Amino acid sequence: MNSFLKRLLIILAVVAIGLLLYSAFVENIFSPRLSPKDTAKIELNDLNLKVEYNRPSKRERDVFGALVPFNKVWRTGANEATTFQTNKDLNINGIRLVKGKYTVWTVPMENSWKVMFNTRQYEWGVNEKMEPMWDPNYDAIELEAEVKTLEEVVEKFTIAFDNTTGKLKLTMAWDKTLIEIPIETY
Repeated sequence: MNSFLKRLLIILAVVAIGLLLYSAFVENIFSPRLSPKDTAKIELNDLNLKVEYNRPSKRERDVFGALVPFNKVWRTGANEATTFQTNKDLNINGIRLVKGKYTVWTVPMENSWKVMFNTRQYEWGVNEKMEPMWDPNYDAIELEAEVKTLEEVVEKFTIAFDNTTGKLKLTMAWDKTLIEIPIETY
């Protein structure tokens, strides 16, 4: 029994060292993510909304029309697919979004964005060919939001909820671009 435990400890030590070396040199888990995870939440009375997404940085790059091409589906952030969760049915631009969890996909255009709330949950935002994993057959709603130009640059892609005027909006901002999606409850 004593020799069995020694062998087991040696095997576990070798596996641990192997995993450590793999993570340090292949996955590089010790460096901060280029597009860190973030969450936007709002609680208003009995309404709870939450968005989980990854925040890519501008890093002196041209963003819309270049890094994020115009007129093509974008995973709306980086890495994993962006998710939106609501505990109540919502009225978004006159369209009912039933309570639940959705993935959010966008099509940035010069003057507006298409925004799709998709019922399918995707583990990642793109496939091995870097194409969005979005399947339009699962879109619960699609709407269009006008692009607003900001005076200041937003370095990291940011999703937030804005209720400063008493009219709730889901906002997305990056570089000098902002879109706002009005949200009401039923």
